[in-house]
Amino acid sequence: MVGFSWECTGGCSTLCIVDLYHTAYKSTKILLDLMAPGGGVCKDVIESHPKTLKYDVATTKTDKSVTRIATGKHGMQSTNGVHELLECPVCTTLMYPPIHQCPNGHTLCSNCKLRVHNCCPTCRLEMGNIRCLALEKVAESLELPCRHQVLGCHDIFPYYSKLKHEQNCRFRPYNCPYAGSECSITGDIPFLVTHLKDDHNVDMHDGCTFNHRYVKSNPHEVENATWMLTVFNCYGRQFCLHFEAFQLGMAPVYISFLRFMGEDTEAKKFSYSLEVGGYGRKFTWQGVPRSIHDSHRKVRDSQDGLVIPRNLALFFSGGDRQELKLRVSGRIWKEQ
Repeated sequence: MVGFSWECTGGCSTLCIVDLYHTAYKSTKILLDLMAPGGGVCKDVIESHPKTLKYDVATTKTDKSVTRIATGKHGMQSTNGVHELLECPVCTTLMYPPIHQCPNGHTLCSNCKLRVHNCCPTCRLEMGNIRCLALEKVAESLELPCRHQVLGCHDIFPYYSKLKHEQNCRFRPYNCPYAGSECSITGDIPFLVTHLKDDHNVDMHDGCTFNHRYVKSNPHEVENATWMLTVFNCYGRQFCLHFEAFQLGMAPVYISFLRFMGEDTEAKKFSYSLEVGGYGRKFTWQGVPRSIHDSHRKVRDSQDGLVIPRNLALFFSGGDRQELKLRVSGRIWKEQ
């Protein structure tokens, strides 16, 4: 039996199993008939002006029947015929408008249509500009649980609002915050702390104040300096300290900033300061740590941290201005 959940129109509290099976069977059969070659609701559309549905904004349905799909892969049972129709055969993710189909009725998402060079991966016919309006309409009537349900999100969303929610769901897993490589590991905070320590050999420190000395003597290293991430355990939470060289336009600079291992709403409860100096001068920064949901590159490129021009950094370093010897101190505190 497919995973439809249907409320009895008589108001009873139990599922009407016979009606449930009959309704699901009819819905899937009608959809398959409509999607067959020559089906009346799949028509040619102009590629440069696709008629798309707005699926990133939740809509209120008052007079339309809504089908809720049971939990499983992508929030649906893998045995569900509708789920199989909505899954792209190339990338295996759920499809969103515009959904394309070839003359033989095989469907494909818009991203993969470009990847396969407009050639149907199933029958090898040219895809053309056929839009499967039937499947888009069926998807519009569905409500699905968030894909992060097993991590704690129990909300239900219309099909075309689900994707936008999942991109910002507070239960979504975190990416590894290590900046020295394109690490693809994801998980919750305790898992990532262990991962950083065991797999990236990241230094772990307890305390809310720090004083780090960054030294590079090779001129090439001075230009391309990146120091290993440091993690601080403070107020029972974890903070990641970054320091590296990068180009701000044509100007070579160094930047140091702090990221919070948790949600943005929690990060805003903390503040931090950074200070660098020498020879009677000081350069200071005060800000709010960014959540690690914001990537290292995003924070760096937004310049949300202590940005030090290289000439100033070399001045603070003293000597012949060929070595980098910076001492960066800072502290973290909790806002009242």
